Order: sequence, then structure tokens, then C-alpha cells
Amino acid sequence: MTVEAQSPASPVPAALNAKLLLLTTLVIAVCGLVYELLAGTLASYLLGDSITQFSTVIGVYLSAMGLGSWLSGKLDTQIARRFVEVELAVAVVGGAAAPALFFAFAHLSFFRGVLYAFVAAVGTLVGLEIPLLLRVLKDQFPFKDLIARVLTVDYVGALVASLLFPMFLVPRLGIVRTGLVFGVLNAGVGLWSTQLLASAIPRRRDLQIKAVVILAVLGAGVLYANKLTSLAEEGMYADEVIFAKSSQYQRIVITRGRASFQLFLNGNLQFSSADEARYHEALVHPAMSLAPHAKRVLVLGGGDGLAARELLKYPELEEIQLVDLDPAMTELAKTFPLIREQNRDSFHSSRVHIANEDAYLWLSGDHGQFDAAIVDFPDPNNFALGKLYTTHFYKLLKRALKPGAPAVIQSTSPLMARNSFWCVAQTLEAAGMSVRAYHVAVPSFGEWGFMLARDTPFDVPEHVVPVELHFLTDEAMKAMFVFPADMSRVPTEVNRLDNQILVQYYEDEWKRWN
Repeated sequence: MTVEAQSPASPVPAALNAKLLLLTTLVIAVCGLVYELLAGTLASYLLGDSITQFSTVIGVYLSAMGLGSWLSGKLDTQIARRFVEVELAVAVVGGAAAPALFFAFAHLSFFRGVLYAFVAAVGTLVGLEIPLLLRVLKDQFPFKDLIARVLTVDYVGALVASLLFPMFLVPRLGIVRTGLVFGVLNAGVGLWSTQLLASAIPRRRDLQIKAVVILAVLGAGVLYANKLTSLAEEGMYADEVIFAKSSQYQRIVITRGRASFQLFLNGNLQFSSADEARYHEALVHPAMSLAPHAKRVLVLGGGDGLAARELLKYPELEEIQLVDLDPAMTELAKTFPLIREQNRDSFHSSRVHIANEDAYLWLSGDHGQFDAAIVDFPDPNNFALGKLYTTHFYKLLKRALKPGAPAVIQSTSPLMARNSFWCVAQTLEAAGMSVRAYHVAVPSFGEWGFMLARDTPFDVPEHVVPVELHFLTDEAMKAMFVFPADMSRVPTEVNRLDNQILVQYYEDEWKRWN
């Protein structure tokens, strides 16, 4: 009879080994939370609506952990060996999850099923870890101390992971490499544990070989993570991916085709160089025709520098204050050659001042009043963005404008998301603004809409300011304010912080087309 069979559940590590096993607990706690955060982040990047994605991922993950804990009770023999096997399994499944999910999104129609299968598998394995480790350590500490120490280390590990993930792992390593690195850590824990638990696993050569092989494969994945990510993302985009980076806030991808290049944020097209002039001229110049002698203009969003490019055509304009959350995006607009050429180095102008802050918080401060405002946020596909379309936000915007100063707000498609579009108008009016809605055809996007707003009633502008323009003319501007029947106004609710109805409208309407 082997030692494993003689004392299946009572390995006897030395006192030092017991402390090292507590250190092991810290490592696996960090790994477990990182896998959970990776799944939620990746689902948000690919599917949008971060609150829904994180809620469902966390729910599936925690329930799977419960299943894992329950399954641990079914294991009666060779507990130390089982613990090492679980570590190796977590390394493989958790480490491979991010690249596998990117590939699944690009090539499979049932991505959600694959996503939740991975989340459930990793959660179940992680749920096995702590109960098995408690049984390994049960003879080293009194029961009350054992529970206290293991859970303390587990929660500290969760704190470490939650801080590292947004501040270092995603911005520095990216999603795919982060998953692979933590797979390596889990495999390392497995290999390390064969030594710590040597007295309980006398025949461990096979485990060590498996651990070394897994370490080698995942280690190679870490080295070639960028190539893996590029391969996966190329399946998601029609054109060649020429730049990709994960910032603290979003995934930034640039693709290039034969005659144009495109910018994507979290998989959503932001502009195509082929027709972005139609969008940005329509965004900027109707508002500027109401304030042709503006000295100070506020731009909220617009981190690509294209709205600033249009504003710099006004020689009397002295200051453009741009507020964009993501420093990685504004830095890219300053340095990436294709974007610099497209925005004509607008961010290098001495008239442009950039603040990388949350626009909501920035507007809460006192920065003086502006002669006009250009609001160019991404569509309200989650609650973090939805707050930037609420009555409270528009009241802050109104306060930042001089009396009679115009503001323009990009407001998604009045054709594809009619309720969402008119909800923005309803919300602006509820905030005390007079509104004129308009729309323009942008081939890359389809029919796209904007709200021109001011604190007092005003007529539709009829004449564009004579600056260099490629698309907009007096006739084109007049036509933009005419709505056919299939885009005409519909009654909607007001978007407030406490209901975020706009996000619900948006999700319901766009999921029909995506």
C-alpha cells in the first residue's frame, strides 16, 4: 500500500511548508479573481453593456465556485494530488480563456455559450482550490486559526488582484497576456506544490512533467501574446489590424484597408478616414454657425482630434478645451502617423488644451464659461456612458455655457435607434434647453443624428461659416434638419441618473441589428 493510500487526506508538511502553503493561497486567490475580472472585461469589450456583462459573469462564476466547493466533498483520497491536478487544470483553462474567447467571438455564432462555459469551468476549478487546501492544512493549525488564516489570505489576494488589474495588468500586459501570465502562475503553484507536499505525493513525477509542459506552452503563449491577439482580432475586422492596445478604459484598434483606415474602441467603429469628414463637419459647423466669433469652445470626448481639427479652421477661436477620459487615446492622436495626418496635428496646436478626466466630474468644477460646446461621446451602450446623457449632466453642460451659447451632442442613429435618438432630445429639453435635431448620412455608420441645443429658442441655422469644407454647404445643412416619416419624433421618457432609460432603449434597439 502506498503512502498516498495510507494517509489520503492528511499530508504532513513541515511548519515552514504550512506557511508556504498559505503563500500559495495568496497566489491562487489573486489568480482566481483575475480570471473573473478578465472574463467580465472581455465580455464588456466584445458585447458592450458592462454592467450586464459583469453581473452575469460574476453570477455564473460565483455559482460555479459553489459547485466546485460542493464537488470537493466528493473527493476522499489523495487530496494533495487532487489539489495539484486542480492547479494544473486552472492553469490550462484559465490561461487559455482570453485567447480562446477572442477566437470564438471572431469565428463562432454562439460566443455567449462559449463565454459562459469558460466562466463556469474556471469558476468550478477555482471553487475546488480553497476547500482542498484547507484539508491539506488541517493538521497544521487549530481549526479556528486555519479558517481565519486561509480566508484572510484569500481576501487579501482578492484586494491585490482588484488593484493590479485596472492599474497595471490590462494597461501594461493586455487581456490575452494577462490571462496567460496567470496561467503560468497557477502552473507554477502546481509544480511548487509537488515539492511542498512531497510527503503526501510520493509518486509525483507525472504531475511534475505535466506542470513543466503546461509552463512551457503557456510561457510560449506569453512571449507570443501580441501575435495571438492580432490573429484573433483579424478575424473580427474586415481589414488588416495595424495597431491594437488595451488602455485602462478600452481596447483601441486601428485597421487599414486599400483606401482608408478605421478606428475602433471596444470593437465599435469610431470613424473611417473615407467619410469621417461628413460626420465631423456635421458635428461641428452647425453649432459654430450660431457662434462664428467664439473665443472659447469646449469639446467633451473627441479624443481622436478630428473635432478639434474642424474647430481650428476658425481663426478667431483662441482656446479649445478638450476633455477626454483616456490618455492613451489622446496620446495616440498626437503620435500615430495616420491619425496625426487625419487630424492635421490638431493636438499639437497651442490653442488646444487637453484634460484627461471624467467629463462628468470635470464639468462639476468651475472652469469658466464657454462660447460653444461640442459633445462627442461614444454611444450610450452602458451605464457609465449613459450618465453622460442624463438631465443632471446636461444641466452641468448648460451651466458651463454663456447665455445663448450653442451645444451639439452626437445622439446615435435616428433611423436604427429612434427611441434612443429622441430620448436625448427629451432629456435636453427636461434640462431646460431648446433643441433642434438633425441628421446626416455617413456611409460607414449609416444615418446618424445630432442635437443642436441652446438655453433659449432659436431658428435652424441656414448658412455655414465660410471655412474649408468638403461636404457641408448651405443647402446640405438645411436638408439635415428635415426628418422623413420613418425618423420623425416619437414620445420617450427622460433619461435620468436613477433610471438610465436611454441605455435600455439603446440595448433594445441596436441588438436587432448586431
